[in-house]
Amino acid sequence: MSEAPAKLRIDKWLWQARFFKTRSLAAKVATGGHVRLNGQRVAKASVAVGPGDVLTFPQARAVRVVRILALGDRRGPSPEARALYDDLSPPEPAPADPGRPRPEPGGRPTGKDRRRLDQTRGGALE
Repeated sequence: MSEAPAKLRIDKWLWQARFFKTRSLAAKVATGGHVRLNGQRVAKASVAVGPGDVLTFPQARAVRVVRILALGDRRGPSPEARALYDDLSPPEPAPADPGRPRPEPGGRPTGKDRRRLDQTRGGALE
């Protein structure tokens, strides 16, 4: 077997590590200037990355920060992909307290309910 290369294209690594479903999506994010390599904005998908580099990029309404641990030689299963990086992303904030749950509406008002509402609103609309 051949040894893994010392460097790999950033779009190919993001695809192999399963951050993006296709390599063209990874390339689009990289060429769009949304990826940072060791704090520097990346403008091309052909930038080479290696072990020890830190990548910062947006993914699904969150910002991912990962340290590259290894370069893969194929796009393998998820456990194999997780071994390629160390996730340094900040934890997601807890959801805001929704308060008391609102009661379920009772459905369509009956005639009796409608007459009661009309009285409280100031009489019938005649």
